[in-house]
Amino acid sequence: MSDSDWQVEQFEQHRPHLRAVAYRMLGSMTEADDALQEAWIRLSRSDTAAVDNLGGWLTTVVGRVCLDALRARRSRREDYIGTWLPEPVVIPDDGPGPEQEALIADSVGLALFVVLETLSPPERLAFVLHDMFAVPFDEIAPIIDKSPEAARQLASRARRRVQGAAPDADADLPHQREVVDAFLLAARTGDFEALVAVLDPDVVFRIDAGAGSPLARPPVSGAAAVAEQILARGTRFAPHARPAIVNGAAGVVVGAGRRPFAVGGFTVARGRIVEIDLIIDPEKLHGIVFVS
Repeated sequence: MSDSDWQVEQFEQHRPHLRAVAYRMLGSMTEADDALQEAWIRLSRSDTAAVDNLGGWLTTVVGRVCLDALRARRSRREDYIGTWLPEPVVIPDDGPGPEQEALIADSVGLALFVVLETLSPPERLAFVLHDMFAVPFDEIAPIIDKSPEAARQLASRARRRVQGAAPDADADLPHQREVVDAFLLAARTGDFEALVAVLDPDVVFRIDAGAGSPLARPPVSGAAAVAEQILARGTRFAPHARPAIVNGAAGVVVGAGRRPFAVGGFTVARGRIVEIDLIIDPEKLHGIVFVS
């Protein structure tokens, strides 16, 4: 086997792990694939004969690429109107197979991505690599030009913010679906009281319409205010909502054809909906083809 063939084989072997790292760092499968392409270019141009742990080497490269991308995006995000949400991972909710079940189990919910987006790029990298992928701090430190102890402190600070902000969602997917179905029924029938009943008193409703979109709105909080928004704007779309698994949780795709014009993610905790995240940014939905 030639060196180039060996590199291809090794890269493909590590691709799922690297893609998972990049998606958690960037919240976009499109950007994650761009990061992997850059990592492949660097691998193909490098002499890795002396590398003992190629998976660790590739993870470090992807981490650096993602860190640069986050820093560049952060400077552009200052003019972003409304709420930024990740590019969703959507699976039809029709009895997923083993491969899809593994993807669901490994998913990161939309609510967690919202919190990750508030972290600084070094905090996010330290937290994602250490807490989600068990990368040692002495391997994280060179990526962010810090000492291992400083990397540990960054991850600890990020962890406290995540634990204090990300809701502790119910893990039972069928139960989540029951709650979301009750929400949809109330929205379709215009039943304000039934809608409020499935919403947590402090529920948050976010919409990501894309940068500069006239449809951008600030988040809405509170059961009554969110129910009013849903009934005022969403009742006519509710009949077109179809069940889906969005980032590992019960959600919906909205649209009559194969390509949805909206994806909704729900975070259910203690039997009620605590967060609703609606993505209508065409760029983030471009690659989704939904077959129910």
